[in-house]
Amino acid sequence: MSATGTWPVDFETAPWHPADHFIDGAWVPSVGTARIEVTNPATGEVWGSVPAASDEDLDAAMAAARRAFDAGPWPRMRPSERAEVLRRFADEVESRAAALSLTNTRENGSPVAETGGAAANAAGILRYFAGLAPHLEREDVRPFPNGVGESVVRRDPLGVCALIAPWNFPINLVVIKLAPALLAGNCVVIKPASPTPLSIRHIVEAARAAGIPAGVVNLITGSGRTGDAMVRHPAVDKVAFTGSTEVGRKIAAACGELLRPVTLELGGKSAAILLDDVDLDAFARVFVRSCLRNTGQTCYISTRILAPSSRYDEIVDTITRVVSEAPQGDPLDPGTVFGPVAHRGQYESVLDHLASARAEGARFTTGGEPLPGPGLFIAPTVLADVTPEMRVAREEIFGPVVTIQPYGHVDEAIEIANSTPFGLGGIVFSADEERAFGVAERVDSGSVGVNFFASNHAAPFGGRHDSGLGVEYGVEGLEQYVAFKSIHRRA
Repeated sequence: MSATGTWPVDFETAPWHPADHFIDGAWVPSVGTARIEVTNPATGEVWGSVPAASDEDLDAAMAAARRAFDAGPWPRMRPSERAEVLRRFADEVESRAAALSLTNTRENGSPVAETGGAAANAAGILRYFAGLAPHLEREDVRPFPNGVGESVVRRDPLGVCALIAPWNFPINLVVIKLAPALLAGNCVVIKPASPTPLSIRHIVEAARAAGIPAGVVNLITGSGRTGDAMVRHPAVDKVAFTGSTEVGRKIAAACGELLRPVTLELGGKSAAILLDDVDLDAFARVFVRSCLRNTGQTCYISTRILAPSSRYDEIVDTITRVVSEAPQGDPLDPGTVFGPVAHRGQYESVLDHLASARAEGARFTTGGEPLPGPGLFIAPTVLADVTPEMRVAREEIFGPVVTIQPYGHVDEAIEIANSTPFGLGGIVFSADEERAFGVAERVDSGSVGVNFFASNHAAPFGGRHDSGLGVEYGVEGLEQYVAFKSIHRRA
């Protein structure tokens, strides 16, 4: 199927008008007249556009969320009642799987091998959090240590949550915020990233079809200026953001000034430590998923490969072979592994990092060049003989590039892994899982895998240092969306 081929969805008859925002349970015309074009990075085709929200549009969305929270039924329902709606929501999302996949792929070039699972993953997140309703309903009574009384601990919804999403996973990086926010009883205003404003509309339609009351879920589209205005809007009680560390710092500063709760999932520069007993055949089978997922445009992937000197050449040859043999091209082809870079600005950034690698003496074992044609394709690249001071060893590249650095002793590998300001992911590969687990415990990161990496809906995911604040997933992720209240009484 070509990148402009047919698919089982007709965008001309989609259940929204391209000039609309979703506010107070309906698609409503934008007050703002400016437009944001949507470009397919695989073809260069401008295939859609959405409105850039005006201040009036933002105010309307925030007012709808505020009314729904202050006077609507959603915050006053029992968590188990909200959970039933979330389960219907999950069913509705799954029924839109093909449309979600195509829209996502046409927006950011993620191969359908990746986006084809977006609906199922989103539905799984919704069902997982629905299953946490008993946590919010349980009687949490805690005796005073001195025996004079007891405290009833309540978990109340926070209010109106601003959810600001990135372009690399425009569905699931919204849903991991939306699901706990809704279960806790909050109302939300969502703003997707400007390159990927259309796929999230399928999620909003699924929410409406599931019976979520008007005003509980609102969607506006706009630029970074719109996101900044959301963060500072007086109606907002909580901000959740996934994106770059640079933008995250600005959001953190604004929320600090306003004393507004914030969750930030930011950049990473994670390391894969290969121990000297690594099974390279097993490593090769999970390498792309663990270290170059989504054409390298994934926050937690381990793009720094730390290889023992005793097996360095063997490891470089294995990685070079795996990367060079993985198909790149049409993201609508189910066999494609590497698609284009998602948008022009990121494409130029990746090429700039590759230029710095050449200037600083890295060895290119495969790739390293832009491909001809209208799309934003860069050949997947392996950089060997990288040293810690090189720019590509220190900065998040966010493209189809991995670096390989040698180390002598495992203590040196851990030191290199912990040498960046980030702390998001990481992997340790070894034939001895107990040994690998011991090394993983020494990696200064929010999540570390042993011989693979995957997010677990039931376990907290978050970064340390420049990789963010707070966590998503798990009971801990749910509690980012509640306000605690202790009611003290005599026993």
